[in-house]
Amino acid sequence: CALPILQLAQQISSMVLGLRRKVQIRVRQPLSKVMIPLMNEGMMEQIEAVKNIILSEINVKEIEYITDTTGVLIKKIKPNFKTLGPKYGTYMKQISAAFAGMNQTDIFQFEKTGEFQLAIGEKSITLGLEDAEIMSEDIPGWLVANEGKVTVALDINITQSLKEEGIAREFINRIQNLRKESDFDVTDKIILYIGKHPETDAAVENFSQYIASQVLADKIELTDCLENGKEVEIDEIKTSIKIEKL
Repeated sequence: CALPILQLAQQISSMVLGLRRKVQIRVRQPLSKVMIPLMNEGMMEQIEAVKNIILSEINVKEIEYITDTTGVLIKKIKPNFKTLGPKYGTYMKQISAAFAGMNQTDIFQFEKTGEFQLAIGEKSITLGLEDAEIMSEDIPGWLVANEGKVTVALDINITQSLKEEGIAREFINRIQNLRKESDFDVTDKIILYIGKHPETDAAVENFSQYIASQVLADKIELTDCLENGKEVEIDEIKTSIKIEKL
């Protein structure tokens, strides 16, 4: 049973990374939260088993589970004519009208149970999820995607602290690259010099311990004039870095 769980982790990660690309938010930029509606009893347990893998992959701080999407996510439903045509071609008008009359609770129940009973005169037909196209609308400050029974809503609000952490992660990436270019051993400790810039100074100061721990820096110095430094670009901001082996 491990494979479906890993597939679920892969699916959620892929959907969230797709939403990031949609609004061009780099993966190194942390985000605060992703909401996932629970469509069955075992879903939370499955996600919890691979939560750390997902959060690490998508660089989001937490997963919030919601058991009722009504009032949170706005969904639209329409008939899938490809599957309905061959089966219920003569009832398309009634099916379309039934879908048009569905409210958010109806759509949620349909997604949860996977079927929708419809009475047409004396006849009763059962529609499955493959017979419908269910789409989620984006809500302000969030991006929403759904595939089959899995829906994710990503909080794309970037607070000042998240922005600074993103800048710190970009610096770490450039410093690690410079360590490799300089043929430093992975255990070599360094002194790190970073050129001052009003757009990046706060991030370096507030996340100095984090940066130091990741790049093995014993000391980080912000300096006005950095000679022989390597020019780097962080979020379209040009500054420079320099490392010295201890």
